[in-house]
Amino acid sequence: MLAADPGLGQLQAGWRTLVAMVTSLAVGYGMATALDVPAMIGMMVGGMMGLMSAFAVAENTWQRLSRAILWMPFPYAAVLWLAAELHDDRGLEITLMVVALALTFFLARFGQLSLLTGMMLFNGLMVGMMANIPPAMTGKAFSIALVSAVAVLLTRLLLCCPMPREDLLRTQRAFVVEARRVADAAVEALDPDADQERAVRRMARALHHLNVTTVTIDGRLARPEVAADPDMAELLHRHLFDAELALRGIGRAVQDLARLDVPPHLREAMTVGLVIARDTPLGSAQGLRPAAERIRLQADRVHALPVAGGRTETVEAAYRVAHLLDSLAGSLSRWLALGWSTPDSPAQVPFQPTVALERDRPAGSAAAAQRVLAARTGKSWRRAVPYVRAPLHAGIAAAIVCPLTDAIDPQRFYWGLVGVMITLFGTNTTHERLRKFGHRMAGTVIGAVLGIALLHLLGPGHVYGTLAVIVAGITLGAWGMQRAYALWVVGLVAALVQLYGLTTPYDGMDHLLGERLLDNALGILVATACAALIFPLSSRRITREAERGYVSAVDDLVSQLALRWEDPDAPVRLRGAARAVDSALFQVVSLARPLVRMPLGLRGREADNRTALLTTATGHARALAAAADIDIDLAPRPAERFALVTSTLSSSLRALDRSLTTGEPGEGWQRVSPLIREMRADLDAAPPGPRATRMRTALRELAALDETLAGYAERCGLTVRDKSPDRKACSPMQRRTQALLAEWAPRPAAAGTGCAGGSPRPPRAGGSPRPPAATAVTRAERIPAVAPPGAGASPESCAGVTVAGTVRCDAHPAGCAGWITVIDARGKRVAAGPVRSGRYRVDGLRPGSHTLVVAAGDHAPHAEFLHVPGAREGVPVAHDMRL
Repeated sequence: MLAADPGLGQLQAGWRTLVAMVTSLAVGYGMATALDVPAMIGMMVGGMMGLMSAFAVAENTWQRLSRAILWMPFPYAAVLWLAAELHDDRGLEITLMVVALALTFFLARFGQLSLLTGMMLFNGLMVGMMANIPPAMTGKAFSIALVSAVAVLLTRLLLCCPMPREDLLRTQRAFVVEARRVADAAVEALDPDADQERAVRRMARALHHLNVTTVTIDGRLARPEVAADPDMAELLHRHLFDAELALRGIGRAVQDLARLDVPPHLREAMTVGLVIARDTPLGSAQGLRPAAERIRLQADRVHALPVAGGRTETVEAAYRVAHLLDSLAGSLSRWLALGWSTPDSPAQVPFQPTVALERDRPAGSAAAAQRVLAARTGKSWRRAVPYVRAPLHAGIAAAIVCPLTDAIDPQRFYWGLVGVMITLFGTNTTHERLRKFGHRMAGTVIGAVLGIALLHLLGPGHVYGTLAVIVAGITLGAWGMQRAYALWVVGLVAALVQLYGLTTPYDGMDHLLGERLLDNALGILVATACAALIFPLSSRRITREAERGYVSAVDDLVSQLALRWEDPDAPVRLRGAARAVDSALFQVVSLARPLVRMPLGLRGREADNRTALLTTATGHARALAAAADIDIDLAPRPAERFALVTSTLSSSLRALDRSLTTGEPGEGWQRVSPLIREMRADLDAAPPGPRATRMRTALRELAALDETLAGYAERCGLTVRDKSPDRKACSPMQRRTQALLAEWAPRPAAAGTGCAGGSPRPPRAGGSPRPPAATAVTRAERIPAVAPPGAGASPESCAGVTVAGTVRCDAHPAGCAGWITVIDARGKRVAAGPVRSGRYRVDGLRPGSHTLVVAAGDHAPHAEFLHVPGAREGVPVAHDMRL
């Protein structure tokens, strides 16, 4: 349960429902007795307060919780009176129900309190019509609703008080549970007598569950910029990221070992180490280090054997497992220690829900659908589309469904409206709505069978048993809702069958539930059709937008990597950027999943192949972020080459973004892996050490990320070609020789830089030849400053001028976040780029007059004039702005 529900958010939702429902039903019954109101009416009015407070109010402060719960009785009682006054006018009553449903979807865009108001209006009309409350009784109904709301508020504050520190500790235990599952799967994979294919599949499932749990936990951790203790929040994110990375590495290494010949003593050492990792209690993670040392010792012995040459891959994988166990011991022990050392004060705990989650699970299609909708609004009347689209869907669907369901059963026509409402809430594509339709139908059938069985088991007249089944059904449904919508429907229908049993003969229950199933199905299907026809959003387009979000997240990671190595003091969060890539992948996967898996011969697997490429790229992004997060002081030449690599990769990502936006193959993808391989070859001359090792790892992962995304770009229709300077010199020795000759060769005054339109380079004073480039080492393990091919010109000077600087204001001294757009003298947009942590960089500008426009969330748009001079040996033009 801990692993499936990190922080026990779903269980807490069920507990809130149990507390609120018991309280509201009891108070409703007591108030009905005191005010001489029928008990059924009192419990329906009071029970609605408990039900809506449990599902629609999940605030974490007592002030906001009080405001939301105490507001509910006022709109609810107002429409109860209106429903009582209009009960004799059938047409107007149905029309008001349709309007109230559309109004609910309109108010949903204006915050939680507005949504709650709309839902209470709709529920008040529905309850008023169902219970046939006379106008003279509406005042008493308001008193029941108000007293029930106060009682629910008090019991929630007493029994459901938020406990951030305990939630944090529970999430840590959830991660440890998943880590033990990975270790257990690894032990099975190393067993020579086990079914290797089955063991490898189990390992893949364990790694997937680990990733889902980790992303969920990371989404619930406070972001450093808003946490009470930013340093602690950042360390929590960092150590969680590193622990997951180590476990994933162990899983992949064991999957490789499963197909290799592993000597018995080495296999035994790794099995013992993984068993220790699986069975180590909380707080003893440092005990993994002796196990890692034992694996390393056995690997050394195998390596020293005369036949070790044929087992090189096995020995390397064993060394990797030992290294990763060491890394896991450090990151896991530090992460757990941070959780135990958090203060008891809720305001000081760096643990709170963030926008990265939807209902305590990794975010799905909502963000991509909102971006597509916003991009299509344009100007004039289309600006109103985001506000009226959902209300139109709800209103038109309700207007179609009501006459149909009214003809089936005039007393319960609102079942069709419920189908419309549940279809349009929380879904964004036709696939999601049809999937919800399947869950609704299956849940209704199963719930009906269980409910009828319980109804016959209890028999008539057992009021307390009936109430217990109603409360238990809704509570268990609330707990299971976030895991599968069908679980909520099963609990709800099982509870409603007990309610129907109070007024419907047992032999007529099958007919009644059949009507409910038919009405719900009509509502869902009509709502799905309206959403597909009125201001439709194509599922394919939403999927492409999710892929665009993924590409943007990778671009953000690359930009932060460039800034990290350019300025080690910059406030960069590489692991946070990699986690954003992880979250973006979840959105792509949630949309790419087909409604029904078809055989390969009937349906292509292009979406699966693209998703697989993005999954592989995400793994490289994680490893890149962990390896590259070090202080590097590059010499000028390698720094120039690395800037060329990151700028070219960013340009390729933007070209891919434009292709996904327009659907047309624009500029091609330029592979930078050849340039990275040259950098790694130059790095071989650097002194050995941990920093040089991590740099090699970072460059290897960056090259792998580029190759994987190049394959993805090719599937998107882009032309892939290599980005490389002069390729005549291939070996490192030839490149160094060429660079030295270029430095020693005399240059005439009119010689260009090798770029059309570039500024000439003057000869040295006195006409003396230029000395060779020296290898400068200003820090330990610094990369030698080897001149790249074509050393006479900056690589970026051929591509245009680079402008870089800062964007700050008095309210944000550390820098603002936003987007910068560059417009040339003709009014054409020529470049754009993000502003992150107050820094921006735009490439490829032509010399001349330009206007820089900054759009920031907390500021009005700001524009400044800038004259861009000619290329100056690759030196960016500095331009700082203050908002």
